[in-house]
Amino acid sequence: MAAIDAVYALEEVAHGPEPASRWRYQDGAGEVGVIPSVTKPFCGDCDRVRLTAEGAFQTCLFAQDDYDFRGPLRAGADDDELADLAARAVGLKWAGHRIGKVDFIRPRRSMSQIGG
Repeated sequence: MAAIDAVYALEEVAHGPEPASRWRYQDGAGEVGVIPSVTKPFCGDCDRVRLTAEGAFQTCLFAQDDYDFRGPLRAGADDDELADLAARAVGLKWAGHRIGKVDFIRPRRSMSQIGG
């Protein structure tokens, strides 16, 4: 952000619940955002989950496992059953992604394939 600010003056935008830190160009030409999941991990405050186009429920962009929602949906699962499945998955959500650690394993899908 410092490199961009050196050329195009920025001002930080108030941070809400989203994971991105955002800055506004001072000339009013737009905004830029960064999700600092590696340099400033926010795992302890993360409240994001994703459902992929294939029906895979993911609790972390870096997770190795996902939870099948397509099968239960196609089998006629009701809202309560899906809510229970989501609650179990979220209950198993990682405390942190371990990027930068020797035992980190890269997920099989990139963030852009998941919706991150």
